[in-house]
Amino acid sequence: MGTSRMFRIFVVLGSVFMILLIIIYWDDVGASHLYLHTPVSPGPRIPPPPPPRQQPHTSRTPSFLSDIDAFVNQFLEPGTGEPTDPAPADSGNQSEKAEERYIPRREWKIHLSPVAAELRERQEQRRRLLQEMCANDSVVFPGKNRSFDDIPNKELDHLIVDDRHGIIYCYVPKVACSNWKRLMIVLSESLLRDGVPQRDPLSIPKDLVHNSSMHFTFNKFWKRYGKFAKHLMKVKLKKYTKFIFVRDPFVRLISAYRNKFELPNANFYLRFAQVMLRRYANQPTPPASVDEAFGMGIHPSFPNFLQYLLDPQTEKEMPFNEHWRQVYRLCHPCQIQYDFVGHLETAEEDAEHLLRQLKVDNVVEFPTSRRNFTASTLEADWFNTVPLETRKELYKLYEPDFRLFGYDKPDSILNE
Repeated sequence: MGTSRMFRIFVVLGSVFMILLIIIYWDDVGASHLYLHTPVSPGPRIPPPPPPRQQPHTSRTPSFLSDIDAFVNQFLEPGTGEPTDPAPADSGNQSEKAEERYIPRREWKIHLSPVAAELRERQEQRRRLLQEMCANDSVVFPGKNRSFDDIPNKELDHLIVDDRHGIIYCYVPKVACSNWKRLMIVLSESLLRDGVPQRDPLSIPKDLVHNSSMHFTFNKFWKRYGKFAKHLMKVKLKKYTKFIFVRDPFVRLISAYRNKFELPNANFYLRFAQVMLRRYANQPTPPASVDEAFGMGIHPSFPNFLQYLLDPQTEKEMPFNEHWRQVYRLCHPCQIQYDFVGHLETAEEDAEHLLRQLKVDNVVEFPTSRRNFTASTLEADWFNTVPLETRKELYKLYEPDFRLFGYDKPDSILNE
């Protein structure tokens, strides 16, 4: 009896030790360093078990086993009894269901209805179109057929990584990227106030939103991981959920012009506006400062801006600024298979769908912008003063973005 009793005790102790090892390893290593694809939302952590209460017993074994049983049950209990998010009727992804069982239900937002079928189909169509266009020989642009390994590190600076939730976001300026950057800061907990992570996206100051220190991007991998950087990037690209938001390319250009040249912007005036005024606006000596220029009512016109984009000298001097650089050059859609492609034209529906897909809609909500976006219905008005030949050349310059992301060719602008 004594031997059998000791054997049972050792078996119990061994089992408990293994459970503790698994729990500690998963908590400290698994979620952060194994680059799992399943996004885990930060939620209320399970409190440590209370120390066993010392009570007089003639035999220590029953008390010890009951304490262990209570401890283990905290991690094995099925949930809180609340309804869980029902799977769509046509869902057959058993591996996804299996992954969900490893995430404590209390950390999820409860949904009483599945994602609408039309939203799932919309995403499927956008992803499929990207694959088809990348395989279509009629869509030609520089760098289309290179491998991911051939992309220079400096061209990966728009890929923001959130290791906490397994997310990669490629930001495109003038496509609500400020608010998406705010969400990435909240999710990655990279901004602390009094030691507490910032939770409200709109409370993050604009100067910090675009501060590179707030975001861990792919081009920073070289400093941290050296020769292993590309390998780790490809691991994350395979395991993480990757998303991008785009908009009509011509409307994006109008938005960039309005924001950077119709409003006083000292940096863009000195770097770009003065060049445009000298070359295309008969201003050999433009005003020295943006305040002086705007005080005199001087700034580049929209046709001047388009002339600058089409001028071969522009790219010889420096690559396009990110605010008007083509999306295919910013986000490499033929080398990176994006899991979610959002359009600014359907921003609210896409944002809600994406956050739910990422399982972080209990942590953040996409801020509704109060600013008026440039409406696509005004596109024709903006191009009224642009020569027809210029419009056609501009379309050729941005045609890959139109075709990759499913935007119709603007025939009303190109055929006048």
